[in-house]
Amino acid sequence: MKIGFGGAALSGDGGGYGFGAIEDPIGLVKDAFERGISLYDTAPIYGYNQSEITLGQALKSVREKVEIVSKSGVSWHESKRVNMTNDPVETQKMLENSLRNLNTEYIDIYMIHWPDDKVDIRKPLEVLAKAQSVGKIKSIGLCNTYREDLLKSLEICKIEYIQGESNLFKNFQHGLNNLITEHQIKTMGWGTFDKGILAGSVKEDSKFEDSDARSWAPWWKKSNWKERVKKAELIEKKIGKSIKDIALQYSLVANDISLCGVKKRHHLDYVFDMLDQSIDQEIISAAVDVARS
Repeated sequence: MKIGFGGAALSGDGGGYGFGAIEDPIGLVKDAFERGISLYDTAPIYGYNQSEITLGQALKSVREKVEIVSKSGVSWHESKRVNMTNDPVETQKMLENSLRNLNTEYIDIYMIHWPDDKVDIRKPLEVLAKAQSVGKIKSIGLCNTYREDLLKSLEICKIEYIQGESNLFKNFQHGLNNLITEHQIKTMGWGTFDKGILAGSVKEDSKFEDSDARSWAPWWKKSNWKERVKKAELIEKKIGKSIKDIALQYSLVANDISLCGVKKRHHLDYVFDMLDQSIDQEIISAAVDVARS
């Protein structure tokens, strides 16, 4: 199984970094497990901890049969403004808080969420390595990293996973391929459907509900998302295949694990249907050429 459950979708109406209300999130997670998904990605920033709490409740009875991914480095001030820091004291606090939210004694894969130019990444990794030595973490990883930070990280501990944005528009592995191969690091790709653009569900005139970060977040408004919508539509027109199909197949080929955010059961149905299909690599390459032109 190369599919992982993207937990940002579970933020529901919790606010923060999330994508709107979701019906029966616990039932959705349980359904995903019963259909064979065993890896679940989350982070404290997803819905002001809501994603972690939901996963903890949904997976409690099958905890030993799943892998949970969470992260430190991005949280919320009491004012609900984003707090980004890899300060080792904050790293320790975030790890302990995630353990509580997830109602678990350990986290299978724990990552530094984003690089922090104010803090040498080796400092928070020393905290995580110590936590790993006492069983609170099984594997350590990096999210959204770059070459220099990865090299520093490898001085402190084994990095088993790297996670980053990976879709038709962008591949985080560029510049890291040699290190990934040399150190046998597994890759996870997030942004498979680029927040709906590559699923075909976001159009130029799309409106988003208040609890959806795309209705207000500066990072979304500054992302030139409408230009990406145009490119997605152009790819479909030129190639004659569903942009959603191409996007998922690209991610499955490019990564060891493809993280897919789903909000409804029919989204799960689609993902599993596509696992039994394939798209010619020439078609995928042609789509990438258009997307990144």
